[in-house]
Amino acid sequence: MTQTQSPPQAHDNHEQARQLRERTHARGIRHFIGGAWVDSLSGETFETHTPTDNSVIASVASGDAGDIDRAARAAFDAFQTWREVGGAERRRVLHRVADLIEARAQEIALLESLDTGQAIRFMKSAAARGAENFRFFADRAPSASDGQSLPAPGFLNYTLRQPIGPVGVITPWNTPFMLSTWKIAPALAAGCTVVHKPAEWSPVTATLLAEIMDEAGLPGGVHNLVHGFGETAGRALTEHPLIKAVAFVGETTTGSHIMRQGADTLKRVHFELGGKNPVVVFEDADLEKALDAVVFMIYSLNGERCTSSSRVLIQEGIYDEFTARIAERARNIRVGDPLDPATEIGPLVHPRHFEKVMGYFDRAREEGATIAAGGGRVGGEGNYVSPTLFTEARNDMRISQEEIFGPVLTAIPFTDEADALALANDVQYGLAGYLWTNDLTRAHRFSHGLEAGMIWVNSENVRHLPTPFGGVKNSGIGRDGGDYSFDFYMETKNIAISLGTHKTARLGVGQAPVVSKEVAEG
Repeated sequence: MTQTQSPPQAHDNHEQARQLRERTHARGIRHFIGGAWVDSLSGETFETHTPTDNSVIASVASGDAGDIDRAARAAFDAFQTWREVGGAERRRVLHRVADLIEARAQEIALLESLDTGQAIRFMKSAAARGAENFRFFADRAPSASDGQSLPAPGFLNYTLRQPIGPVGVITPWNTPFMLSTWKIAPALAAGCTVVHKPAEWSPVTATLLAEIMDEAGLPGGVHNLVHGFGETAGRALTEHPLIKAVAFVGETTTGSHIMRQGADTLKRVHFELGGKNPVVVFEDADLEKALDAVVFMIYSLNGERCTSSSRVLIQEGIYDEFTARIAERARNIRVGDPLDPATEIGPLVHPRHFEKVMGYFDRAREEGATIAAGGGRVGGEGNYVSPTLFTEARNDMRISQEEIFGPVLTAIPFTDEADALALANDVQYGLAGYLWTNDLTRAHRFSHGLEAGMIWVNSENVRHLPTPFGGVKNSGIGRDGGDYSFDFYMETKNIAISLGTHKTARLGVGQAPVVSKEVAEG
């Protein structure tokens, strides 16, 4: 285990981050409703902290039902005009958003690292992906309403898509800027208006995104931002009758609460929820590449990612050697200052989450697993956890079944393909899966049997934006990406035009039947 020192670039990052932090602290973090920055109606606030030492970054407006109502009404009013804006104009505005994200990418990355503890090396790419998300959906805005021609005997049927209305977007605390763009960009491209409720543990960059969209020329009320807690602002958003759909990224239990809360108003929901994703390594795999991918997909982004490969299933013949190599790599991962470009793992986002992750170390010992690497905190302050590997694990252990959401990997041996598939599917989640083998037939066969919404063969998670993103079982409902996003944010309408050749059954044109007195009186 090594902690990074501070090269010149780290000092530059710290100086820029200090200035940004002072500005954020002085201004505070407010709601953005109807094109204006406003405080909560109640005047309530809460504090957001940096996980490096848990000191205060800024005071944040704490929204409640009144603030959500203001935002929902602003979104409803703006929808009446935004829905009529042509696709070419929406494309122009969203490309302008992408330009401004790129211009402020360093600022976004620094504040994201400061607020979440994510290493700056990854947050720079996350800011770039945010711009890419806006460009991708901007280019699809002109065709978002396109449908199909479906001719039938005597009729010409055609479909079109129309925006569903004001939508709620609730985003998580891990890589919040990028994930916010992933939800908001397609909603705006489709012609919807948005009320965004970011996670209370990492609210800072949501303000930057609102500033950028306002500067890009997005009309007031098209995007609204309300900060607050899930049980107040979040619940009010999911229950509000003017909000037609809710897109949520987060924990599975919260997703089930949102579904119940939206039931009375029949809200459409899109959920990207938890995962306990398997990476399956067969003896015939390219073990060098597999090792790189296994280590990257659990220890990058502090392990705080829904698609992390948190269970590695390894064929028995290579289990000891492969786990020893993972342990060696884990012990060499650079843990430390997230603003240092050399850092690979920073602190976990919040003390409460830190304690949750730390609790699994004792649990592993109690269940009979071996801690082959890590298993403790790093340093005397902040939320730093050592990259950890559990070996000699069984699939029925809690460390194998529950989403830890930290830099913690559980290694489980398997005998053959059937055993591996049974172990891989024996969890409540089904978001992603990773398979390493050089047997082409097995790769297809195993992928077909694996219960997951997304599967990568001989690769880590490499996203292609037009492809569907989402999970099965307790990992979610619906798909993002390409036209799959428009399926959620838009209603499909069918219009049937008669060609005048069909015959309609005629009623009431003959002599009225005689009704007996008994029937008439009865």
